Amino acid sequence: MNETVTTTDDEPRDVRVLLVDDHDLFRTGLRNLLEVQGIHIVGEAASGSEALRIVRETAPDVVVMDLNMPGMNGVEATRHMSRDAPLTRVIVLTVSDQEQDVMHAILAGACGYLLKDASIQDLIRGIESAAVGESLISPHIAGKVLQHVRSTTASPDAAETIRAELSDREVQVLKLIANGKDNAMIAGELHISPKTVKNHISNILMKLQMENRIQAAVYAVRSGIV
Repeated sequence: MNETVTTTDDEPRDVRVLLVDDHDLFRTGLRNLLEVQGIHIVGEAASGSEALRIVRETAPDVVVMDLNMPGMNGVEATRHMSRDAPLTRVIVLTVSDQEQDVMHAILAGACGYLLKDASIQDLIRGIESAAVGESLISPHIAGKVLQHVRSTTASPDAAETIRAELSDREVQVLKLIANGKDNAMIAGELHISPKTVKNHISNILMKLQMENRIQAAVYAVRSGIV
């Protein structure tokens, strides 16, 4: 599920970002790196509860979220944001590559998951992807998550739901999402436009009642259709 931002018919726009991490030095360094690259930082928070307050006040496009913080952790904060501020996208940036942490974050509504050893370019791609409804997850993490899902869960009911709710073309798109294809790759493989791909994905998420494509990919793998 490694996805990078792709060219769309949308014009580039100023993305407003909130940084959430309980280490002041890390936040300051990250802020400086991102601002040099032209990213607009609207605020910083040292805890999940503080992040929720700032999200209510500033409505950022993207939140870069650490997981392990005192008080309200990143997963709980992400869950609240997904429910109360659905237009704000959350990317997790953490040291943890544990499958359980990844799954909890994704199921809470995170649309990206990167490790703190990622490059600044990877983080910027993740921020820009999230801002336009795309997803980015480290390849190392993606492989572990899908392997974990395949080995520990199976849901025949999910397969029935997918086949009942989705058109044949939407099933094709869902399978490609679960195999880590981005919009441009899906468009090329199915010989359709990127805009049509985006429409299909919107329909898939609506019909399956999923918040983002990573959740849809996990659901597809659990169903056994991939």
